[in-house]
Amino acid sequence: MLKTFTKGGVHPAENKFSEDKSIEKLGLPKQVSIPIAQHIGAPSKPVVKKKDKVRVGDVIAESQGFVSSNIHASVSGTVSKIGEVVDTTGFRKPAVVINVEDDEWNENIDTSPDIITDISYSSREIVDKILQGGIVGMGGATFPSHVKLSVPEGKNIDTLVINGVECEPYLTSDHRVMLERAEEMLVGIKLLRKALGVDRVLIGIEHNKPDAISHITNLVKDEDGIGVYPLKVKYPQGGEKQLVKALLGREVPSGGLPLDVGVVVHNVGTALAVYEAVQKNKPLVERVVTVTGKSLSKPSNFMVRIGTPVKDLIEAAGGLPDDTGKVVSGGPMMGKALSSLEVPVVKGTSGILVISEKEAHREEEFNCIRCGRCVDACPMGLEPYLLKQLAQLERFEDCEENAIMDCMECGSCSFTCPARVPLLDYIRLGKTNVNQIIRNRKDK
Repeated sequence: MLKTFTKGGVHPAENKFSEDKSIEKLGLPKQVSIPIAQHIGAPSKPVVKKKDKVRVGDVIAESQGFVSSNIHASVSGTVSKIGEVVDTTGFRKPAVVINVEDDEWNENIDTSPDIITDISYSSREIVDKILQGGIVGMGGATFPSHVKLSVPEGKNIDTLVINGVECEPYLTSDHRVMLERAEEMLVGIKLLRKALGVDRVLIGIEHNKPDAISHITNLVKDEDGIGVYPLKVKYPQGGEKQLVKALLGREVPSGGLPLDVGVVVHNVGTALAVYEAVQKNKPLVERVVTVTGKSLSKPSNFMVRIGTPVKDLIEAAGGLPDDTGKVVSGGPMMGKALSSLEVPVVKGTSGILVISEKEAHREEEFNCIRCGRCVDACPMGLEPYLLKQLAQLERFEDCEENAIMDCMECGSCSFTCPARVPLLDYIRLGKTNVNQIIRNRKDK
């Protein structure tokens, strides 16, 4: 029987239109805008100035603290400005803007296609290379990867979990990485395992990807301690806590992390980026992005340089359909609508979803009748209808008491609500205010 998590979850239509589309390398844009805060933690500090010449892989912003990440030039050319651009949040954020002139790479980066399998590095060397390469979680959370590998004193890790679930509807970038870059990804997994000092690796993949399961199972058949585990299809199984529960049966405590139960989780795309950083000295300057939608003429998976405008991706996928209502960064469940197609691709951009006007239209909201469907659907065991009410009434201390910060913003509550109440919108409002309360408390 296929494993899965036990609490909540929903089954939205998969709509994996681009699952059979091989990764294409997108052409270079004329200009890139590279935000200096593409990760959870402190924004990086620019180390270049206007009119500086940069090459691919040069550091343009340095990390500022332990939970932070370096930012690198994804193109070669001239820095045209250091100012603010609108990012995926819809707000203006500091960024380095570079006019693209050619494609010269930093001389320390190995650009050959050869796959290097030697992992004779120390744990410290691996973590340092990941730190220098600006590697972050590629599944969307963008948590700096070197932090996950720096296990706090008193915590004992026995298992590395590799997330190949990709449960978000429409998205297929991880699926294609597992099919086309699995050998390099596997070397990255071995490097992560060595950095953590663990023997056991569990690779979780939902069973709607039989080709990826078969391919990776064949690659690891002679590898001690590495196994592939097909999982039942259920959203949001790609969440760290849900994946740990599905694979190991361990319950991550409220407010806790997988390391509290002896586990570290990394995404398959992160494993590939780790391989490139350690073996090739290649920082995170490009990533695979799914561009998809029911009306799009050419759903695709592109290898895209960080900072490329979203409009370039949509043009390469056949152009913006006439019936477009929204363009979303990410998938339909957790993604956020973009305010402009000039928004740049960042390290956490896993997909661009084009939604028709009909699909984007919000249905009329009715009164909540306490049916409890949102409670049944919540994978964190929360009461979304209650959190919505508390946030709406600005009772943010009560929101905190009712564990609003445990919400992973998966959208299962809104998806399942028969009254079409935008529960997640209110919960996000509550979380923002509770976050501020927590910060104020710490500052006292």
